[in-house]
Amino acid sequence: MQEPFIAEQRVLYGDTDAMGVAYYANYLKWFEIGRTELFRRVGSSYRELEERGCFLPVHEAYCRYLQSARYDDVIRIETRFSLAGRARLRFDYRLLLKGTDALLAEGYTVHVCTDGDGRPIKPPVYLRDLLAPLASKG
Repeated sequence: MQEPFIAEQRVLYGDTDAMGVAYYANYLKWFEIGRTELFRRVGSSYRELEERGCFLPVHEAYCRYLQSARYDDVIRIETRFSLAGRARLRFDYRLLLKGTDALLAEGYTVHVCTDGDGRPIKPPVYLRDLLAPLASKG
């Protein structure tokens, strides 16, 4: 299995409720940070993909919450990539508390490759080439 790409994010005050606990929707935002950083580390970005006519809207998202993140915690975001079909890409995530490695949440997102009009397309060759070395084998 490929090593995950690692990103870190501090829980901001605005990410929390009155008790200092991170709002649940922020976990999906942290998934996006992991995915975005994965693209950057392999030499691309969402902007570049979109300029080349490839869009990656979320088709499915899942998050299993295990422990609460709190204000000022540093979250370690582990992201892995795998193919999920002819036009689908899957990213798996684990959110861990830096320092203790306590698992806070885990989940995935599935993205469909589309053109600028929102029609599904096969991942373009440049995208397949970019992500092929990262693809989990199962």
